[in-house]
Formats: sequence, C-alpha cells, structure tokens
Amino acid sequence: MQKNIEEIKYELKKYGQEHLLNHYETLDETKKKELLEQLSNINYELINSLYEKSKKEEKTTEDVIEPIEYLDKFKLYDDYKRYSAIGKEAIKAGKLAVVTMAGGQGTRLGHSGPKGTYDIGLDSHKSLFELLADGIKDEAKKYDVTVPWFIMTSKENNDETVRFFEKNRFFGYHKDKNLFFFKQGQLPMVDTEGKILIGEDGLVKEAADGHGGIYEALIKNKMTAKMKELGVEWVFIGGVDNCLVKMVDPVLMGIAIEKNASIAGKSIVKANPHEKVGVFCKKNGKPYVVEYSEISEEMAEAVDENGELLFGESHILCNLFSLAAIEKMGANPLPYHIAYKKAKYIDKDGNLVEPTSPNAYKFEAFLFDAFGEADNMAVLRVKREEEFAPVKNSDDVGVDCPKTARKLYEAFHGLD
Repeated sequence: MQKNIEEIKYELKKYGQEHLLNHYETLDETKKKELLEQLSNINYELINSLYEKSKKEEKTTEDVIEPIEYLDKFKLYDDYKRYSAIGKEAIKAGKLAVVTMAGGQGTRLGHSGPKGTYDIGLDSHKSLFELLADGIKDEAKKYDVTVPWFIMTSKENNDETVRFFEKNRFFGYHKDKNLFFFKQGQLPMVDTEGKILIGEDGLVKEAADGHGGIYEALIKNKMTAKMKELGVEWVFIGGVDNCLVKMVDPVLMGIAIEKNASIAGKSIVKANPHEKVGVFCKKNGKPYVVEYSEISEEMAEAVDENGELLFGESHILCNLFSLAAIEKMGANPLPYHIAYKKAKYIDKDGNLVEPTSPNAYKFEAFLFDAFGEADNMAVLRVKREEEFAPVKNSDDVGVDCPKTARKLYEAFHGLD
C-alpha cells in the first residue's frame, strides 16, 4: 500500500534517510510515482538492523558439524524400481511443478541479456531457457502430463525475459495456464554509514535478496496458491545456468514420498577434498549446507571406512520441496548474509559516483538456510556428467563455463 508524501517524509526522518527525497523534484512523473512506491514499501527497521549487524564481528559459536546420510542413485539396486514407481505415479497425477531461478544477467559471460537467454554454443544455438524447456517436456512426455513451469525473474530482467519467451512462442508452454513468471524480492543497498543509496536512475538502489528469497517470493506473488489450484504437492527448484538439470526425476520424488521427507536434495561427489563448494551436512543435528571455508582441512579430508569423503556431497542447487515446506519456510524471512560490493550511486549533490573499490552493503538470504526447518531431508547422490553442467564463468576461466557445459551436454546427449 502506497503512503502519502507526508507519511513517507515522517518515516525517512525517523530513520535518518531524508536524503532519499533530495532529487525528487527533478524526476519525471513516472519516476516520482515509482520512487514513492519504493519508499512506501521499504522495511526501514529491517535495513537498520542489517546495517548494525554489518558493524559487528560475527560471534563464533560451537556448532557441531556432522556428515549427512545420503543415497547413491546408482547403488539403490532393487530400491531403484520401487522409488521410481512411486515417483512416476505422483508425476502422472500432476503433483509436480518445477521452478527455475532466473533473476540474473549474463554479464560474467559477456552477454547483455538475462542469463537464461544465453546461447552456450551448441550447433542448435538453443538458449539455456530452451534447453531447460526441452528437458522438462521430454521427461513429462513419458508420463503424458504437462509439468507446470514457474520462472523467477528479477525487476531488472523480467520484461526482457517475458519478451524472449513470447518471441519463442513460450517453447510450447501456455502463459498463465502452465507457465508463470514472478519476480524475486529486492532489498536496498546501504553505504558504510547506513544511508540507503540512490541509483543512476534516481530511484532507490536495490539488489536481489538472494536465492533464499525464493520461498517468500513464491508466496507473495501467489504462486503457491496457483500451485494448489493445479493440484501440485511437490516443487523442484533449480537454477537457470545448469543445462543438464533434471527437474522431473521420479526417483528423487519416490525417495521423498516414501521417506516422508519434506525436502530432497541432489548432490554430486566433490572433485577433490578442497573443491570450493558447499556440502550437505548436519549442523547441530539439522540438515544444512556448510561452505568450504567453514570446515577445517582435517574435516575436508576425512574419509569413511570405504575411503569416501565424509563431507563430500556437493550442494548443486537442485532441490525438491513439499508445497507445505515452502509455505512454512516462506512464512518468515530467512537470516540475511552481508556482502560488501561496489555500487554506483548519486550523491547528495546529484553527482554520479563510480567507486573503484567496494563501498556498499547488499543483503541476501541463502536457500539452504531453510533446510533446518525440514522435518526430514533426503540427499541423493547423482553423477556430475549426467546432471551438472553449470555456466557460471566465461571460457577464459576454464571451469563451469560455456565450453565445459557444452562438452558435458553433447556427451550426455550423444552429440559429440
């Protein structure tokens, strides 16, 4: 609900953010309206508390980090058929929806549009979005269903993403029938004095609230309500940049259903003990993903009686949730993590400042911080070469780049 200008001025003064209206009179009517809408919806108490947190040193706690149990998809033997049958039945009954997190731009790839519109260099010249659409439809066809597809965009790329889908006839989907777009949440960026920044466009400088904002975004945008209308009970959530992601997986579904696990995640074994990835574990007895920087060298190298790494299950952002779990996790915001970034802004005199070093804080939530809310969680180890071909870096980096993803994709589909 938009507040009037006097209410906004009162709130800005209360929180020491009066500068946000400094250049209000220079804006056109459309921008004025948009700025007032932004200022009406900012949770100043939250931003203030996050800024105060940035000034405090994190207290180290004596967390107990333990390995998590997992199933290896290729060592299930007779159980494989049972899990697969359970999952297939649920998929055929229309109980599965898939969500693609696609709020980012392809900047690191030298691409000016939304990351999902990027062509990784296959002979077909298919975009990441089309490769994902193919994967969903090919699997769904086996069960004679259409799996609803929900795509989380951002304020920055939503319009361009929707236009791209329109241009490509929605890749066989039907907008607002079985294809739905919704926007990721945003939070203002603040400087080192706690002042909210004004961007080049004269509006509040905002940044996406991290992939942990997915739960709240699904609820606020009424996507969970839409899922219920469609009879959905399970939701797979993955990123747009993994061109081998398998979102419709009856084995994963079957495991979650049989084990009564409200979350099931896919893992791949670490390439080496010191690969810089987050790994599934238990933190103080609850499911968690621990960053490589949070475990000691001794823990990273520890192995079990079979020589397998105790902390070897990499989190690849491929997770299945019950709809009830998503509603539970989205009821309250997750804890925010603080990142120190470079951000252009307009100063109090109306000048554009382009910093050469970090100057602002952004706040983001991580999807796996909600795992501890799960009643039960299952982890399924899959093969890297079959389900994980991420496109995160440019080719000159040489890892998780278009070249490596293309090679994995072509090998898996017999195109090499």
